[in-house]
Amino acid sequence: MTETLDLFPVLPEIFAVVATVALLMLGVFKKEDATRGISGLAIAVMAVAALLVVATGGEPHTAFGGMFLSDGFTAFAKVLILAASALTAAMSLQYLDREKLGRFEYPVLILFATIGMMMMVSANDFIALYLGLELQSLALYVLAAYHRDSARATEAGLKYFVLGSMASGLLLYGASLVYGFSGTTSFDSLVKIFGEHGAHPHLGFIAGLVFIMAGLCFKISAVPFHMWTPDVYEGAPTPVTSFFAVAPKIAALILLIRVLMGPFADLIDQWRQVIVAVSLLSMFVGAFAAIVQTNIKRLMAYSSIGHVGFILVGLAAGSADGVQGMLIYLAIYLFMNVGTFAVILCMRSKGRLVEGIDDLAGLSKTNPAMAAVMAALMFSMAGIPPMAGFWGKFYVFMAAVNAGLYTLAIVGMLTSVVSAFYYIRIVKVMYFDEAGEAFDRAGSSALSLVMVVSTLVVLVFTFVPAPLINSAKAAALVLFPAAAG
Repeated sequence: MTETLDLFPVLPEIFAVVATVALLMLGVFKKEDATRGISGLAIAVMAVAALLVVATGGEPHTAFGGMFLSDGFTAFAKVLILAASALTAAMSLQYLDREKLGRFEYPVLILFATIGMMMMVSANDFIALYLGLELQSLALYVLAAYHRDSARATEAGLKYFVLGSMASGLLLYGASLVYGFSGTTSFDSLVKIFGEHGAHPHLGFIAGLVFIMAGLCFKISAVPFHMWTPDVYEGAPTPVTSFFAVAPKIAALILLIRVLMGPFADLIDQWRQVIVAVSLLSMFVGAFAAIVQTNIKRLMAYSSIGHVGFILVGLAAGSADGVQGMLIYLAIYLFMNVGTFAVILCMRSKGRLVEGIDDLAGLSKTNPAMAAVMAALMFSMAGIPPMAGFWGKFYVFMAAVNAGLYTLAIVGMLTSVVSAFYYIRIVKVMYFDEAGEAFDRAGSSALSLVMVVSTLVVLVFTFVPAPLINSAKAAALVLFPAAAG
């Protein structure tokens, strides 16, 4: 790892910040509504940032006195985050037009949140981590309450702000404990300290680690820190919900990997117990609480909680295979979710959005193409082969088995069977229930494109798995140089 004096490793973030401020100024001084134009430019900024990430990724480099880290692992994560943000921003355009919510601040807020996520995953120090986390969180609080005239959206924003602030406080308190007992906030310095005293860590370190994990578990909506998720998902505007479901969740899970596999890698015996418990609880709640849901956005909230439980199985393994499985799962999860939310955004009857699962009744007769897309995505989420979702679960469960965590893998498979019930119920409603009123024509090429691409990914991955598997393996081995050797 080399310490660079120039800002080459931070080039994607610098470009994104400068471009975002420029777009903000453009929106302020433009007379007419500039939402659509600035949204298009914001998506272009994310695409260019992704190219810069690929160009600057690879060999590990640090900047800002070792507080910022750029390597193959962060490059993989940033590409996923930027793809998630760009797709959800594109999906939002028609909704903002129809609901007369078009304001140029929307794409700018998404960009600021994305920059915060990019900083989070590259953080190599608790100070840098917290700065990135708060930049992301402040933008997300505003987005949750973006529909100012809606009581539900205002409530969602307030709940998210209050509980998110508490979670940030927990994380900050944990970091302060670690600093108090070690005298440093640098991840590299902590690796050396725990390498010397890893077998018998001070209780202060363990207490700090627990608080840090609690704060991060809120960000990924893992049980028992999931309380905000169903209400915020239901209350926030649907495009905002789709953004919440993918980009911030991916960023927070990547950050959790970086923190636990980096400075706290030698404390695996201590943090593995917490991860196993959180994973089990998340799988149970995600599987059973979703069964009784009638609102599809609340169903997706509990679905995301369940998927977080499955993804954490790979982290509990604490191995290169486990991290590789998590990265594969996250990439597949991204496309499954954006595709599903594209369908939800098309659920519009007589000009108004509908969110009930029963509103999908007979969709196969009124809109066969949309029903086929939704069915493919639901089968993938349920983990039914040969869909891509099956392989996501396969890799994390195999990593758990190889690590000797047989109970965790078995419970994961059983809860996956339970969760299959509510995914397949949606397919049943679409194909076997009496057809209700047909949805309005989508009229959005962005939504149609997202649905087609997402469906192709979940269908084709089984037959062309190598690009994603090889990329995820290379990214995972960055954290395990011994395994790479």
